[in-house]
Amino acid sequence: MDSLQGKVAVVTGAASGIGLASARRMAGLGAVVVAVDIDGAGAERAAKELSGTAVHADVSRVEDWARIVEVANGLGGIDVALLNAGVTTGQEDIAALDEADYRRIMGVNVDGVVYGTRAVVPSMAARGGGAIVATSSLAGLIAFPGDPVYTLTKHAVVGFVRSLAPRLEQQHITVNAVCPSLVDTPLIDGEIRDTLAGAGFPLISPDAVADAVLFCIGGDATGQAVFVQLGWEPTPYRFRNPPGPRIEAAQGKVPPGWLAEQREQSS
Repeated sequence: MDSLQGKVAVVTGAASGIGLASARRMAGLGAVVVAVDIDGAGAERAAKELSGTAVHADVSRVEDWARIVEVANGLGGIDVALLNAGVTTGQEDIAALDEADYRRIMGVNVDGVVYGTRAVVPSMAARGGGAIVATSSLAGLIAFPGDPVYTLTKHAVVGFVRSLAPRLEQQHITVNAVCPSLVDTPLIDGEIRDTLAGAGFPLISPDAVADAVLFCIGGDATGQAVFVQLGWEPTPYRFRNPPGPRIEAAQGKVPPGWLAEQREQSS
C-alpha cells in the first residue's frame, strides 16, 4: 500500500499494541486517524502523536459507536476501520469462569466487532466503498485450551467476517480478519510473559501485525483470515471444505454401511 492520503481511518484499541502500531502506519501513509479506546488518556496520547482525533469509547456499547461514527463523519466519512479492541479472560477452567468476565469479553471481542461493522458500513457505502479489518487471533483458527472463551470469541470473528464478505462486496467494502500468534502487547501480562520467555517462545511484534492489517486494507480480496507467524509474510489461511452429503446413501438407494465397506475394500 502506497498511500492513504485523504482517507479517514477508525482504529479501536488505538492506545497501545496492535491498534497503535497500525494507526501509526496508517497516519504515516496520510490517513486521518480516529483513535478509539476505553482508555481515554491513552486515546488522547495516540491522537496527539498521530495528529488525529481521539474518542473515549467502550466498543461494546451501541451508543458509543454512534459517537465514533459522528466524529468520523465530521472528518468526511469512514474509509477504513480496524476493529481491534480485545480482552482475555485468562481462565482455562470453565467451572471457575466469572459471569462478569464472560460478559465483558463477549461485549468487547464480539459485540465490538458486530456493532462496529454495523455502524461503519453506511458511512463507507456513502464514500463508495472501504475496508474493514477485524483483529482475531491464531486462536480463531485453532483450539487454544488456555482460554476457551477467548478462543470462542476469536472463532466468532473469523466466522462473521467470512460470512459477511459476499454481501459487503456488493457495496465495494472488503472485510478481513487478521489472526496473529502471541503478540507483544499489554494483554500478555507479567506471569504469562515470564512463562513464555522461560520456554523460549518468541512474541510477535505489533508492527508485524500492522503489516498484515495494511495487506488487508490494500488488497481487493475479502472474507480472508490472514495469519501472522514469525518467519511468514501475511498469508490467507486456506479453509478446507467440509465433505458433502452422500446422496445415494441419504436417499436409501444403497444398504446402510455399503459405502464404508467399499472404502475399506478399496484401501
